[in-house]
Amino acid sequence: MAAQTLAPYAAHESTSRGRRHTEPPPSMRGQFQRDRDRIIHSAAFRRLEYKTQVFINHEGDLYRTRLTHSLEVAQIARTVARALALNEDLTEAIALAHDLGHTPFGHAGQDALNLVMTPYGGFEHNLQSLRVVDELEEKYAEFNGLNLCFETREGILKHCRREAAARLGELGHRFIHGGQPNLEAQLTNLSDEIAYNNHDIDDGLRAGLIHIEQLRTLPLFGEAYEEVIRSYPALGERRIVHEVIRRMIGRLVTDLVETSRARIQAAAPRDCNAVRTLNEPLIAFSPDMRTSNLSLKRFLHEHLYRHARVRQLTDDAKRIVAELFEAYRNSPVPLLPADTRDKLQRAGDEAAHARIIADYVAGMTDRYAYAEHARIHAITHA
Repeated sequence: MAAQTLAPYAAHESTSRGRRHTEPPPSMRGQFQRDRDRIIHSAAFRRLEYKTQVFINHEGDLYRTRLTHSLEVAQIARTVARALALNEDLTEAIALAHDLGHTPFGHAGQDALNLVMTPYGGFEHNLQSLRVVDELEEKYAEFNGLNLCFETREGILKHCRREAAARLGELGHRFIHGGQPNLEAQLTNLSDEIAYNNHDIDDGLRAGLIHIEQLRTLPLFGEAYEEVIRSYPALGERRIVHEVIRRMIGRLVTDLVETSRARIQAAAPRDCNAVRTLNEPLIAFSPDMRTSNLSLKRFLHEHLYRHARVRQLTDDAKRIVAELFEAYRNSPVPLLPADTRDKLQRAGDEAAHARIIADYVAGMTDRYAYAEHARIHAITHA
């Protein structure tokens, strides 16, 4: 995006805090475009195609995966960024990278890894996404990771414990001393929420785990549903669902843009650094929309994420991840690939040893985790 089209409080490449390793500037693209391209070409990004959002990949071809979710987040986030004169390239890079550290089987896999890693600092997917782009991708001759700009890395790190933040230098400063990330990171965070709430409704309805009559009691869904039925009384259910969801997304995005624009005007930050010093984010929903959105989130937690069928899948997933971790810890030589065994030999202590195994398990796709679990079971029970 040309610099003259950006608001002064947007993230500008000319004032970027740079990369961890110095590189010559790109010749035909901007720095944040380079970040986006490196993310898209990474192995971790490709693996998102076979990582769970809510439904395990083999449950059906039409359910969202981490990859399609990331693309939906990027689409929504770029719309908001353009409306607010923020940096679309940076926004897209953050959106496409925000889930790179997710485990197989979604949050179930994360919970299982966090449990077995508790003695060694735990496991959190935001930190793992940062670890992927800073260390684990192995593509370039002169450095590990993707060597992304500070602003992109800042956006990837949505949450962080204070003890972990203390080890991150400037990147962890806001989690210790307060402050906010750049506006592009803030809007991507809420675009993520818009995307997963709405596509989880779509997937939940498709799976038959939730039903339209339940959703009609929620203001955000109910209002959009009544509007669609008035306009198209003879429409089939699948098209009704699509029309309702597109209206819900439209209302959320419009509210987000209008509310955020007013908050930005009131705060009048002079530049991106001024945004970082604020006590509260400037990108936000209105109070009424925040309440409606919270009702939707609570409904999904109660009726979809805790549904018996989903819980059965997540219980199985937790067991598989935990058993993989323990198997690799107990018998790394016959079970792990050579490059991972080499890393283990160089590991300085037990915590580093465990982290390398967690990295390996976290990088698996759903189907690879299933296959590995079956292979190990066959070996150990032969």
